[in-house]
Amino acid sequence: MNPNSVQAAPSQQPIVVNGLLLLNKPAGMTSNQALQKVKRLIRARKAGHTGSLDPAATGMLPLCFGEATKVCAYLLDADKTYRVTAKLGQATDTGDTEGKIIGTQPVPILDYFAWQRVFKNFIGDIKQVPPMYSALKKDGKRLYELARKGETIERKARKIRINSIDLLESAGTRLVFRVECSKGTYVRSLVEDIAETVGSVAHTENLHRESVGNFRTDEMLDMAGVESVAQEDPGLLRASLLPPDAALKNWPSCSLSALDAIQFQRGRQVTVNCEDGGFVKVYESNKKFLGIGESLGNGAIAPRRIFMLPD
Repeated sequence: MNPNSVQAAPSQQPIVVNGLLLLNKPAGMTSNQALQKVKRLIRARKAGHTGSLDPAATGMLPLCFGEATKVCAYLLDADKTYRVTAKLGQATDTGDTEGKIIGTQPVPILDYFAWQRVFKNFIGDIKQVPPMYSALKKDGKRLYELARKGETIERKARKIRINSIDLLESAGTRLVFRVECSKGTYVRSLVEDIAETVGSVAHTENLHRESVGNFRTDEMLDMAGVESVAQEDPGLLRASLLPPDAALKNWPSCSLSALDAIQFQRGRQVTVNCEDGGFVKVYESNKKFLGIGESLGNGAIAPRRIFMLPD
């Protein structure tokens, strides 16, 4: 060993951490910056996040550690709820406050019921054109990289789903609403489309994500709280993590005997008394979470994601 080499103190070495942390991401930080900071604080070896938020946006960012990174893809597919503050009458090139104003229009005076009628036009499956300032790629380049060079390219409209939009406040040029929507929804584009419907323009002034799937606001930790607990004892922070299967709360489940559990974790199909069709959470009879299986009918369960969690 090189006597001049420097090694981290044992207490600072990354360790195996399995679980989920629902971070209330602060403004001014990218989703990856938030992830890396918490990863260091919690001293986890492996980490990932799901459902990126723009740097200016705040709210729920599920952080996945260790075996919990295997549920990231399923959280990406989950519906999300946002509290949105729109600035009516001004359009920006980015669709939010980070951009420069590129147009203005008068703002109509509408009451609560009029806005709800406008919102009704957007409920259900609709088509949405992604904004140029987005992370989508064209020929290997991010669209926002092209937009910063002044380039605009044609984007195909994509199908999204809006489950609900509820007006919270309308005063002058300020419009506040809550929207529950599917993955792939660009709220900035939704704000612009709503304004266009009433003959005006707008941009997103504030965006706060309140929920992802079955996770709700009161389960979030803010960054200051995470830092405070980590300074006291990183072990307390690790103990507060949600288990990986918390992300699959509303899924059906089935239980395996000890022998079938061994076969399942070896990647082999098992036959149990479980409802047919779709993905299921699979547990051993002692309630240990084994992974995600697919019900093939007639009680057959095929392993799709195996989780190696400690007893």
